[in-house]
Amino acid sequence: MIDVALLIARLLFVALLYLFLFAIMKTGIGLVRGQRKRERAWNLTVEHGPKELRGVSIVVHGPIIVGRSPGADIVIGASYVSGRHARFTLMGQNLFVEDLGSTNGTAVNGQRINGPCALHDRDIVSVGDVEIRVRLS
Repeated sequence: MIDVALLIARLLFVALLYLFLFAIMKTGIGLVRGQRKRERAWNLTVEHGPKELRGVSIVVHGPIIVGRSPGADIVIGASYVSGRHARFTLMGQNLFVEDLGSTNGTAVNGQRINGPCALHDRDIVSVGDVEIRVRLS
């Protein structure tokens, strides 16, 4: 009789343990989903420049290099653009652009930048005559 009672107690303990673990996993998944909803996504869209680049849009997940080099993420085949001209970088949930020592420089909203520059929604980054609109969604 005592063996049956111990077996029932063990089974009840295991069932409660599984319910507890299920509740923890459900809460954790809910927290992760909530964080994703609040995550901000930055988009870069080429609005002015060569015909083949106009309308190109890139979601920023990591560093984005703009330049003449074939290894750049946004390739601008013009002589006034350096091989590695500018870099867009995420720092936390903020987006920055910096000139990588190009000859002709990089501008944000018409102002030439000298170091990393924080970007805001709808800012325009100019690399020569190519304009890249920054959007936060």
